[in-house]
Amino acid sequence: MDNLLLGGIAAGSLVAGLFFFRFWRQTRDRFFLLFAASFWLEAANRTVFGLLPHADEDEPIFYLVRLLSYALILLAIWQKNRRPAR
Repeated sequence: MDNLLLGGIAAGSLVAGLFFFRFWRQTRDRFFLLFAASFWLEAANRTVFGLLPHADEDEPIFYLVRLLSYALILLAIWQKNRRPAR
């Protein structure tokens, strides 16, 4: 059951990344590209976690990948909201 849920989360993250990538292709706004990369990174993280036979969610590597994914989202928001240089 856990692998089924991990697969669903990974598929959902992959699809969300594809939507953001499509928006990036239309607008060329880096905000959407960083969001797409974040969701794809999360999809890869969940896929690897589901495929490893004795993976434990308490291992630091999985938390570090999630931290990087969330950092990409924060970076995208920060870049979108900063004031332009004069």
